[in-house]
Amino acid sequence: MHVLIAPDRFSGPLNAVLAARSLADGWAEAAPSTTVTALPLSDGSAGMLDVVAAARGGTLVPVQAAGPLGSVTAAAVLHVPGDAGGTAYVEADQVIGTDLVPPEARAHAARAGSSAGLGALILSALSTGASRIVVGLPTPAVVHDGGRGLLQVLAGGETVGDLPDVAAARERLAGRDVVIAAADGVPLLGLLGAGALLGQDPDVGPVLAQELERNIGETTAEMERQIEDQPRGLLLSTGRDQVRVARQEGTGAGGGAAFALRLLGGRSIPGADVAADAVGLADAVEQADLVITGSAVVDSASLTTSVVATVARAALDRALPVVVVAEEIRTSRREVAPLGISGTYEIWERSRLHGARRRHGASDLPDAVRARAARLARTWSTA
Repeated sequence: MHVLIAPDRFSGPLNAVLAARSLADGWAEAAPSTTVTALPLSDGSAGMLDVVAAARGGTLVPVQAAGPLGSVTAAAVLHVPGDAGGTAYVEADQVIGTDLVPPEARAHAARAGSSAGLGALILSALSTGASRIVVGLPTPAVVHDGGRGLLQVLAGGETVGDLPDVAAARERLAGRDVVIAAADGVPLLGLLGAGALLGQDPDVGPVLAQELERNIGETTAEMERQIEDQPRGLLLSTGRDQVRVARQEGTGAGGGAAFALRLLGGRSIPGADVAADAVGLADAVEQADLVITGSAVVDSASLTTSVVATVARAALDRALPVVVVAEEIRTSRREVAPLGISGTYEIWERSRLHGARRRHGASDLPDAVRARAARLARTWSTA
């Protein structure tokens, strides 16, 4: 029996690489004769570099970049050699991730934080000579500047009025294939946009989120006008109307960094699909009899755009059974069935009396993941 283990990251320090290792170790303990392949994945947010490096190797290029509030933070870009200079991978979570700012500073970061550090990472990616630049973007991010900071860096400080010169920034990326690996498809503006999600953060609140929505709406409109004469097909035609870039699917990732990169000619692809292609998920599935995936939380949203959904669809093409492991399962058997998911399992058992999970610390998680994998092996292994 050949088992493929392809999870996303779990919570705390258990990134995708460590989660895959814990699941593989637990399975091997209970079914040592099984062939187990660990293939950690990412949705484009935290841990993307670790995942690609584990599968493809490459060189980590250290970068000193500004964090969301300006302080210098250590980051890196991954360069994977290949044709035409290869591919450089940029992980935006290193400079705009939500874990970089404490809760009491979240409102300030949303109002005054900058994506300039991401611009520095992209410049470092360009310096590798790679013809393809993959930018992994989280949703949400701790900043909400519509990508203004990164545009300012890429434009070299040139401005049009008081805004970055988008044409100058586009020139900096000329000839490069820029791929936006977005964690989900939320737009920047609108009732279901990144601003609305920001308003659900209790440390930010709806009042500030509405203020930022108005400000960014005006700013993005001005930046879009700078590229109206560019033949890149940025505006989507819908009958008589055209959809603004800032309202298009996926532009809200990274606090609007995805919007800025779309203005620069970047193309947006679901982050989980980008990672799956980079690590060779399709080929790995071809060799498997059973596929195990997972993440911290599995809910209805994750059944469309996520590592779990991407892995399940790849396995469905070969009619392979898929097992999902998560800290929390918020879906029903009926919801997961169309993806070919045969079973969903929480890492910690619920109380039989109250249906509630016991509270556990982050230090308990790796051992609990191994224990759950061992129980799965005893149920699913044919060895």
